[in-house]
Amino acid sequence: MTKRKSANGETNGAATADILRNPDANDGFFMGFALNEARLARDAGEVPIGAVIVIDNQIAGSGRNCPIGSNDPTAHAEIMALREAALRIGNYRLTEATMYVTIEPCAMCAGAIVNARIKRLVYGAADLRAGGVDTVFRICANSSLNHQVEVTSGVRDEEGRQLMQAFFKRRRKTRSAVNDDGVESDDPENTSNE
Repeated sequence: MTKRKSANGETNGAATADILRNPDANDGFFMGFALNEARLARDAGEVPIGAVIVIDNQIAGSGRNCPIGSNDPTAHAEIMALREAALRIGNYRLTEATMYVTIEPCAMCAGAIVNARIKRLVYGAADLRAGGVDTVFRICANSSLNHQVEVTSGVRDEEGRQLMQAFFKRRRKTRSAVNDDGVESDDPENTSNE
């Protein structure tokens, strides 16, 4: 087996081969790449969500949230990863793919996952406000649709949750100093556009 780059940038062929034989370790391993994408989104000032699509233990597509920078409301991490993987394999159907995403996909992304015929979805933390897979909507398991997705949740969920909480805490703190009217405020709840 060839050496692969790990989520932290190190390479170790033997250790990677062992990880890829264990499905639970495999999920944690690939979620590491999604978490790296989330960190890149955070560093760009975007909501820190990352996704990767894996086919035959190879990353076929990756994405991070970028709707602000791209002025594209559909530029969620999952959509970006779907687009890249579909282009890479030359097919809009990703029937043998597993998607790893740091936070439960929203309704739009869950619909796109179903439309792409993703075989399996692995996500980290639940999205209690807008989750499209398990918490608010159950799009990926909806029997009215022509495809259902196998779902695994909770993989490295604390890491994804901490990225989100730190991002929004920092954002609220920045916005609480001066609100949209230019009036100083120490109330972290006095924010707009959230």
